[in-house]
Amino acid sequence: MENFSQRITSMQASPIRKLAPYADQAKADGKKIYHLNIGQPDIETPKNFMEAIKNFDEKVLAYSSSQGIPELIEAVIRYYKKYDMSFEKDEILITNGGSEALLFTLLAIADYGDEIIIPEPFYTNYAGFNAIAGVKTVPLVTEASSGFHLPEKEKIEKLITNKTKAILITNPGNPTGAVFTEEEVNRLAEIAKENNLFIISDEVYREFVYNNLKFKSFGSIPDIKDQVIIIDSVSKRFSACGARIGAILSKNKQLIAQILKICQGRLCCPTLEQIGATALYDVSEDYFKRVHAEYQKRRDILYGKLQEIPGIICQNPEGAFYVIATLPVEDAEEFVIWLLKDFDLDGETIMFAPAQGFYTTPDAGKNQIRIAYILNENDLKRAMDILKIALEEYPKKK
Repeated sequence: MENFSQRITSMQASPIRKLAPYADQAKADGKKIYHLNIGQPDIETPKNFMEAIKNFDEKVLAYSSSQGIPELIEAVIRYYKKYDMSFEKDEILITNGGSEALLFTLLAIADYGDEIIIPEPFYTNYAGFNAIAGVKTVPLVTEASSGFHLPEKEKIEKLITNKTKAILITNPGNPTGAVFTEEEVNRLAEIAKENNLFIISDEVYREFVYNNLKFKSFGSIPDIKDQVIIIDSVSKRFSACGARIGAILSKNKQLIAQILKICQGRLCCPTLEQIGATALYDVSEDYFKRVHAEYQKRRDILYGKLQEIPGIICQNPEGAFYVIATLPVEDAEEFVIWLLKDFDLDGETIMFAPAQGFYTTPDAGKNQIRIAYILNENDLKRAMDILKIALEEYPKKK
């Protein structure tokens, strides 16, 4: 029987994870794989997390509040005060990762057939969650030549219809590594205000901004405070991806109250992970400084090595820990599969995420990959050396 829903059949498989069977087989064949395909940092999770869970001594692991445990909500409030943003308890919901935060937000603000504008390329799950919510993804094309920064106001406004409900952005960007300037943030804020749109701002990479650039949150703009929905997570900030603890923040109390109804339907987030996440917010500022320095070093190493490989075109990323690179091949997905199935260098190979899955525009990104620079210095250098030789040997180059 194959009488499946349109929402599930319209949802694509994750381009980040769909090639996993090839990787599994390569490992079974004895190959070592340098995984640059997924944003799973190798930075050690702060010990605060495990210690807090080990110290849990309640006799019953009970349901917690659907909104989130009070201690974690208070920790999030304190964290945002460091960025001169003031949130109250009834303006925050704790979620099962940033993914649930985004899905619940879409379900709360949009009906079937409504539209969400997203700068393209974008985190592939955005389109997937839109499909689940019955929402049309409207791509706002950005160009690699401009470092994937936003086009002029008029080009953005041309995409707005009477069905448009929100503009969804990641800042700093995944998969692009772009950091929107203060002018770009203000431009989108102005558009949102003039057209009565929500801004859904995924800011999970807030700490990862390089080149002495300044990060500006949409939550810092008073004029649109009731239209801004911030998506957050402990996954990248604290290298705690498996904890699955995220948050929705908005000064729009009515919106938060509406989304809380969905949170009540799924009862609560895991109690132990919330306890561990609460402790994460107690890490010192030195932790963030060390992690920032490490990622900037990795970024510099990766970009330098990519510049040495003939035919590769990319911009130096400004934030997060990703870069989109154009390869001298016709089909990047075929190339990545070839790397896993048919190639190795002394028993080692590499895995990337084909970038076409980060676009909805037909054929866009077909010869691009997203590289996540989440490996240590030596592994990054080795991976890029393997890539250089692989491209020399690949039989399907242009």
